Amino acid sequence: MKFFKEFRKQEVLVLLYRIFLAYFFYQIARFLFWYFNKELIKVDSVSDYFGLAFHGIAFDTTAILYVNALFILLSLVPIVINTKKVYQKVLFWLYFITNGIAYAMNFGDFVYFKFAQTRLTSAAFQVAQHESNILKVFTASIVQNPFILIWFVVLMWLWIFLYKKVKIEESKPVKLIPYFILSVVTLCLTAVLCVGGIRGDFKHSTRPINLVDANRFVKIPSQGNLVLNSTFSFFRTLNTNSFKEVHFVDEKFINENIQPYKIYDRKVANKPNIVIFIVESFSREYSGAFNQNTKIKDYVSYTPFLDSLAGQSLIFPNTFANGRQSIHGMSSVLAGIPSLTDAFTSSPYSNQKIQSIVSVCNDLGYDTSFYHGAPNGSMGFLGFGNILGFKHYFGKTEYNHDEDFDGMWAIWDEPFLQYFAKNVGKKQPFMATVFTASSHHPFKIPEKYNGKFKKGTNQMHEPMQYTDYSIKKYFETAKKQPWYNNTIFVFTGDHTNEIYYPEYQKAMNRFAVPIILYSPNPEYNLKGVNLEEAQQIDIYPTLADLIGYNKRIRSWGRSLVSDRKYPAIIANSDGGVEQFIIGNYIYRFDGKNVVGIFDKSDLGLEKNLMDQLKSNPEVQKGQEIAKAWYQDYMDRVINRKLY
Repeated sequence: MKFFKEFRKQEVLVLLYRIFLAYFFYQIARFLFWYFNKELIKVDSVSDYFGLAFHGIAFDTTAILYVNALFILLSLVPIVINTKKVYQKVLFWLYFITNGIAYAMNFGDFVYFKFAQTRLTSAAFQVAQHESNILKVFTASIVQNPFILIWFVVLMWLWIFLYKKVKIEESKPVKLIPYFILSVVTLCLTAVLCVGGIRGDFKHSTRPINLVDANRFVKIPSQGNLVLNSTFSFFRTLNTNSFKEVHFVDEKFINENIQPYKIYDRKVANKPNIVIFIVESFSREYSGAFNQNTKIKDYVSYTPFLDSLAGQSLIFPNTFANGRQSIHGMSSVLAGIPSLTDAFTSSPYSNQKIQSIVSVCNDLGYDTSFYHGAPNGSMGFLGFGNILGFKHYFGKTEYNHDEDFDGMWAIWDEPFLQYFAKNVGKKQPFMATVFTASSHHPFKIPEKYNGKFKKGTNQMHEPMQYTDYSIKKYFETAKKQPWYNNTIFVFTGDHTNEIYYPEYQKAMNRFAVPIILYSPNPEYNLKGVNLEEAQQIDIYPTLADLIGYNKRIRSWGRSLVSDRKYPAIIANSDGGVEQFIIGNYIYRFDGKNVVGIFDKSDLGLEKNLMDQLKSNPEVQKGQEIAKAWYQDYMDRVINRKLY
């Protein structure tokens, strides 16, 4: 058709070629990065290397599209003069200035990685601003490593040479209307593809890929740096890093009042199995067992099975989450690392050695596994799980029955929990974590259960009942397994979700999740109601205590079942300000100063008592403890001391 003769085929093909060159040279940079750091990044075989390099394409795509967004736009925008030599010369300089700078980031990492043991991130700016000799350091690095500069120059020359080998012949559109229409369509399609490329995919069930996702494809955490490229890690962490070292108190004060290391001395002859349920969106509001004393008028529970289980368990009705998103829940529950204003798991510091309940169990010879019915890698769980050291990961791929997929997020909870019950325990003792998925937007349940559960007063109530029912069916199967009687079960929520009752609309209660500790084995004495404040980061030291781990534990949480009472410091963030419950008060801290002090019964944070309590000795000490906690957190995260 004559209409399509105005399609700019030559320009589109040349643009694809030029973008392909970027992919080609990023792979060369990846190989050189590994070659210069092969003693730090172990790769067992050629096939392993190519597997890691292949998975790196997704991260290269994001980086290349970030850098070339303007170049792509100017290459396709219909302004008639696109093929003229002067215009192509402008594109040439734009292409190589932007790509040259971005490409150089990767070469800088050939040296920088040896010291930082992580790819370049925006945190480098914070390092640089405290140094006055950056130019000297840079110059010395080049002098000490001249081959890196030589490689960069040679490869940039080759890149320019190959770019110039394919030229655009000057042409002029004959019919302007088809020219403009086809150009706009091409631009729109390209924009859609670019958005998908920058995000990492087009799936609704995943958020844009970040540094943690590189660990989805690795055998050991250090290989995640090979999957990444420095351009990606730099751009993905821009304007997201609030991690800064601070100094408010001396180390003695931290050791005496924060006590970041705990030791427990429980003797355990027969190591119990551990099963951790991180239940999607499991707010305390939904469970009757945790609302017996709240005096909420006309209260209705939506977790009948978990309520009955709680009656046979040790429960903590005053538990708080340490984060706001699912991945925050994973780091808090398993590693005792809360998320403050910025999430640790999406920070430049997430890929480091971390002591956790996973590493503790690995040390004691446990078989460790993580289960999540979503597409593998969803929510960053696979990558962070690899960092923590899980020996096995079971997701939608391993489940391998897509007919049970809910069409949006994951395998429905009931069939996936049946799979979980039957698949664990092949080796004992074991520690297995399952992250449920169905109690989530878009608030659906399987069609066969329509009408089975009450609709409730908000959208979360029906799917929460379905998840509770799925857990009930799980226990019916688990009770038949040989490992059941010597197992400790833990239940908590990752974060809260839709709120109905005013009590849970209060600021601090937006973090209100439950903790349930249950075991059919009476030896562990997990019975009763404990009204002390608790938090997700207490789960890791509690379990380490229960399984008889007598070595030093790095944790800001504490065992909830030990006679050795460490002070409770509840910590989380509303996304802008950090929050601490210490003693009788709630403290709000902006990273520099305490900006609010509230009675701990004032969960709505309605009455700031700062002015009235200026001379109160407990409050003065509490403010110091809040700052000391924050100082220790930043020190350990930034300086890689989470072990």
